[in-house]
Amino acid sequence: MDHHFFAYLYRLKYIDRWSLMWNMRRENVAEHSFYVSTIAHMLCTIANEVYGRNVPTDRVVSIALFHDASEVLTGDIPQPVKHNNDQILRNFREIEDVAVERLIQTIPPEISSIYRNLIQDPDPELYRWVKAADLIEAYIKCLTELSTGNREFVVAKQQVLDSLHKMNMPEVDYFLEHMSASFEKTLDEITLNPSQDN
Repeated sequence: MDHHFFAYLYRLKYIDRWSLMWNMRRENVAEHSFYVSTIAHMLCTIANEVYGRNVPTDRVVSIALFHDASEVLTGDIPQPVKHNNDQILRNFREIEDVAVERLIQTIPPEISSIYRNLIQDPDPELYRWVKAADLIEAYIKCLTELSTGNREFVVAKQQVLDSLHKMNMPEVDYFLEHMSASFEKTLDEITLNPSQDN
């Protein structure tokens, strides 16, 4: 019997994000998942090395890798649509649950429980780190679009930043303070005279 899980995952590269916005550069769900995973790794590292916490980095990154896997079946539903009203949000959550279950059924049964724990209702305390990384990745998208002169992302940038501040995570603040400004610079600006950067 064929198990199509990875064939589905490889199709995430065909699903565009930010579909209601005019983009200078399209972003797909596969690359988004990669960036969210690397940001999640960084947030956990900051937590453990700077703030002396004991966050299970490997587990958080594994959850991040698969956090949007179900979108291969549902597509990426824009936030303004998803959160337009409570009924739409409830309906979408039901659709998402069905999609997740269908996706898990494409994994060989002897290993499906491993992936179920990553894709379906992961530990909410660990998922908080993934959510923070997801928002940071959205913020970076806004910064890069705005740096090209695309004002389509002005409001989105502020909304995402407000959501990040509401998380009350010092690791997020640390990332924003030390790393986010680089995304508003050109390659020459981040390559030349790095010792002069603040």
